[in-house]
Amino acid sequence: MSPSVELTSESPADTLAIARALGACLRPGDVVGLTGDLGAGKTLFCKGVGEALGIPPDRIVSPTFTIVTEHAGPVPLTHIDAYRLSGAREADEIGMRELLSGDGVCLVEWAEKIGELLPTDCIQVKFSFAGDDRREISIAAPDLPGFDDFRARSRRFQPHQGG
Repeated sequence: MSPSVELTSESPADTLAIARALGACLRPGDVVGLTGDLGAGKTLFCKGVGEALGIPPDRIVSPTFTIVTEHAGPVPLTHIDAYRLSGAREADEIGMRELLSGDGVCLVEWAEKIGELLPTDCIQVKFSFAGDDRREISIAAPDLPGFDDFRARSRRFQPHQGG
């Protein structure tokens, strides 16, 4: 079973903090697949990851109409929004496999649309609405060496265990 953690974000600021914590643990070659309903916080999360990688957050916007945006930085970031793709076949036809195996970090919004192209060690981030600004964020990382570090960095967002 993949290491995973369940987190609660009470605000956009919390979502950014969680994203920065994950971004600080990512390495070149990592692929992060983000899933969740429209408005759940996927693009905001990408801003936080980018910030942790040294990319100004104002440069990261929803690339819905361009599908792919590449950001130069200390660790290059490829931001993919698969929302308008019909599926994995169309993604493959436009060279998505090459993008997913690049030298930087790759973030994929609407990852479920191209699931069969994602690497087996893709880090999965799932967003669920849990109230007005509240989100439940589940992160599973099959092969992230820094996952224990991420878990420690995100401890304040983990629900307290009953006892």
